[in-house]
Amino acid sequence: MDSVILAEKLESLRRCVRRLEEKRAASADALAEDPDRQDILSLNISRAVQLCVHMAAHVLSDTDQPAPQSMGEAFDLLAAEGVITPEVRDRMRAAVGFRNVAVHQYQDINWAIVHGISHAGLEDFRQFAKAMSGLI
Repeated sequence: MDSVILAEKLESLRRCVRRLEEKRAASADALAEDPDRQDILSLNISRAVQLCVHMAAHVLSDTDQPAPQSMGEAFDLLAAEGVITPEVRDRMRAAVGFRNVAVHQYQDINWAIVHGISHAGLEDFRQFAKAMSGLI
């Protein structure tokens, strides 16, 4: 595992989280009325999830685990290796679900969910980052 690559991805994740903190709306209703803020938040959440998936794959490449067949499975395998807790695994799998909606527009985005992620959900990214930092 290349610790420089992991450190760079961690810094990118931290930038996404900072951007989410800076641009989050006070309420879901306010977010629903602000298309620019919607774009900034959904893009940075999607980027954050993608960075976490990349870090997971990078870490898993140095294990005996098989290559993950999906984004969500990457977190299952990290938990199986004891790198992240089952709770972080579950929250990151849920974040992948949001990312898929945002990127592929499988359904209309629920701005109340985005509001929740941009407030309470940031801790999930922080916990994931802490686990990754411990590997460097």
